[in-house]
Amino acid sequence: MTDFARLLRTLITGDVAFILVGGVAATVHGSARLTRDVDIVYARERTNIDRLVAAVAPLKPTLRGAPPGLPFTFDAPTIAAGLNFTLTTDAGDLDLLGEMSGGGTYEALAADAMTIEVFGQRCRCLTLTQLIDAKRATGRPRDLEVIAELEMIRARTQGA
Repeated sequence: MTDFARLLRTLITGDVAFILVGGVAATVHGSARLTRDVDIVYARERTNIDRLVAAVAPLKPTLRGAPPGLPFTFDAPTIAAGLNFTLTTDAGDLDLLGEMSGGGTYEALAADAMTIEVFGQRCRCLTLTQLIDAKRATGRPRDLEVIAELEMIRARTQGA
């Protein structure tokens, strides 16, 4: 079971530059769908990667879905050499996205992202429009299913 509050507090108190995306972002906007992980787009500059590793390493991250015994070292060189990582941690599942479909990099998303308060902490989150665009771009069936709900939420909030 994912401890959403712990994962987000870990990132926020670690001063990691990130934007909340995926199912948790949808929930922030009013979606009733459940999610089992925290998805973030993180800034890829070296100092932020260092902060990300320092914050998440104590949660003992491993690659989710990888064969048992597959060598994996969660450190700054590994994160810098890769891009997207699906992790299992002591606090639950965490997806680190250096870039996401329909949105791009942290820098591309940051200008339009909104600031929210979650679990008593402030962090960046995709806007509803950004989230809908990202889900549409992935084209995965589960993402396409949630678009209708998000469109209804957008219509309701824009009409208010």
